[in-house]
Amino acid sequence: MKIRFYKDIDGGRWLGFIIAMIATLILSDANVDTQWIGWALGCVSCCMWVYYGWKDGDTPRALMEVMYLTLSLRAVYNWING
Repeated sequence: MKIRFYKDIDGGRWLGFIIAMIATLILSDANVDTQWIGWALGCVSCCMWVYYGWKDGDTPRALMEVMYLTLSLRAVYNWING
């Protein structure tokens, strides 16, 4: 298994991680009124990680994030129409 060492880990990856953590905190609060915000932040984070997955050539990770992005968009849509 090859371990990748990135010469320049830019701030975008850390921003994506922080957004994902905030989304998880909001979703795990179980407050029905704010869950749509958690899902929306999850969408933003997923978009960032899909980009970095494709950029790094890590197709399985990018596809996993595309799946999560699709489910997050579905959740936001359900909250808006619910």
